[in-house]
Amino acid sequence: MNPGAQARLSGFGHLQAVALALTSFAASFASAHHSIGATFNMDEIVEIEGEVTRILWRNPHVRLNVRTVDEEGRAADWWMEGGAVSRLARWGVEEGTVATGDRVTLAGFPSRRRANEMFGLNLLLPDGREIMMDHRSSPRWRDDAIGGQLLSTGAASASLGLFRVWTSDGQSYDIGMGDYPLTATARATTDAFDPVQDNPLYGCLPKGMPTIMQQPFPMEFVDNGDVIHLRIEEYDLLRVIHMDGAAEPSDPPTILGDSTGRWEDDTLVVTTTNIGWPFSFGQIGIPQSDTAELVERFTVGDEGARLRYEITSADPATYTEPLTLTKYYVWVPGLEIRPYECTEE
Repeated sequence: MNPGAQARLSGFGHLQAVALALTSFAASFASAHHSIGATFNMDEIVEIEGEVTRILWRNPHVRLNVRTVDEEGRAADWWMEGGAVSRLARWGVEEGTVATGDRVTLAGFPSRRRANEMFGLNLLLPDGREIMMDHRSSPRWRDDAIGGQLLSTGAASASLGLFRVWTSDGQSYDIGMGDYPLTATARATTDAFDPVQDNPLYGCLPKGMPTIMQQPFPMEFVDNGDVIHLRIEEYDLLRVIHMDGAAEPSDPPTILGDSTGRWEDDTLVVTTTNIGWPFSFGQIGIPQSDTAELVERFTVGDEGARLRYEITSADPATYTEPLTLTKYYVWVPGLEIRPYECTEE
């Protein structure tokens, strides 16, 4: 893990201070790593044509500046936020695919925050190639459009067990917002949450537990004897699971918390406490108290093709009863953890 990623695993007090500093910065070229539906209108698609004047090819999102000129000669600058470099690279879309000065056509969801901003779905290049920038994309101008596909299981191998690379690639939990058993206080906090103004996930600030387990990028379990390392591609994060009893509590608490593990037959059970992260599941403002206890269960199934993931949050300040969610990760042979190397500019 790089030093920057290690530094970001400090207590939430540091995270909160950085988040406040970045709130004003987020209105500039560096955008939020956010819930797409909260900041872009997914019920509408806009289309523009113009010249690329600036490119930021980096995680968490590729950014393009495109200058358009209307019939009366008036110029306007559009910002396009696209998919992550990691995901685009797996579709064969590398840096250099589009260049400054190229005349392109873009289609995407318009921003709820600012005029002339969109979340890019489709990019038509000068040579006629169409790039699908996100897994929500579908071909718009060409049937042979590149990219956009979700990863799926490629094979089964029960003999490999847990210790390999897995990905959820956008698959979410099996519950909707209305089904969360929130306390009255937690419901009021959630109702007052503004996903644009109150979300601290700006720029390169990583997500804490349990939010990070919703990320769509690959993760890898590595057996190191007394500890298991869970390498998460997004933000180059590293979770350390102690298998030899409870570790000394972190002081101050970290955003990933302190994790201990045990085996129940072939299921890895992980208990995490002492979490310095204020949100529970999703980016919709569900709070998490400092007494929350998370219990995760990782079970390889379907002849080794899928990893069943179950997480239970016991947090009386937030939930009227323990909340259990499930989702699945899949194994794709040859998939590797790529450096995320998130940068603001």
